[in-house]
Amino acid sequence: MTPDTATDVFEQHRPVLMGVAYRMLGRVADAEDVVQEAWLRWSGADRAEVREPRGYLVRVTTRLAIDRLRQIKARGETYVGPWLPEPYVTDFGDTAPDTAERAVLADSVSLAVLVVLESLSPLERAVFVLREAFGFPYAEIAAMLDRGEPAIRQLATRARRHVEERRPRYEVDPAERRDLTERFLAAAAEGDLEGLMALLAPDVRLVGDSGGKARAPLRVLESADHVGRFLVGAARKGAPDLSVRLLELNGGPAVLALSGGTPDTVFQVDVADGRIQAVYVIRNPDKLRSLAGLTPEDGPGAAPA
Repeated sequence: MTPDTATDVFEQHRPVLMGVAYRMLGRVADAEDVVQEAWLRWSGADRAEVREPRGYLVRVTTRLAIDRLRQIKARGETYVGPWLPEPYVTDFGDTAPDTAERAVLADSVSLAVLVVLESLSPLERAVFVLREAFGFPYAEIAAMLDRGEPAIRQLATRARRHVEERRPRYEVDPAERRDLTERFLAAAAEGDLEGLMALLAPDVRLVGDSGGKARAPLRVLESADHVGRFLVGAARKGAPDLSVRLLELNGGPAVLALSGGTPDTVFQVDVADGRIQAVYVIRNPDKLRSLAGLTPEDGPGAAPA
């Protein structure tokens, strides 16, 4: 395999590698670092001994992500306020030709699921991601992680049960979710409290992530009244030279608000029974940096998952 061929092979599998790393870490910069390290390992490997490049690259990426996740957890850093994953621009492209497969990929990268995955051990998270999101056989996962297949099956069962018990139940009808997102944006921008209340479920929750570096609620807001009034108040305060655009983040439609061309806030909603059940607000500037270079032309295709 020539150097050019090796590069082509790696680039062919880069979307899957980035998808695995991001689901493992919930952080774009860390995922990019892991994929770059995987490239260094690939470029220095004896590729003549590699029978199946995709499996080899996923194994290397997964192990690197486990190590990175263990380092993050070992630091035991205290986060100010609620934590949400870093927004990730998604475009499944040719990685998921089947509609059902696309739905699985979108669900596995959703903010709600990634929050739950944070409570798994690094090994459980790896098994869950490889099995549930990417459909790897148990035997292949066992080989990737140097574990016996029975142990992998146990880890998968435990991780799946944990996620199912804690994940919220939201509909994933793309058309309905986009429609409600657009109506939500219009009502919030106009400060239309009555219009917002008509969209919000009575027990809606708003989760704001600022990391203590921007204005956002330091606790989860609950009820349509509290959430609606907060959103109207935030819209009235506004931001200088504000512009907004719709794009796909974490497998679903989202709103990116820019102040003076700089990413300021990401809004995303989850939907069930025709109402908005959850509102996610991400304002931590460290988590918005990866969105800074987006233009309407490149939009959702910037970082395949």
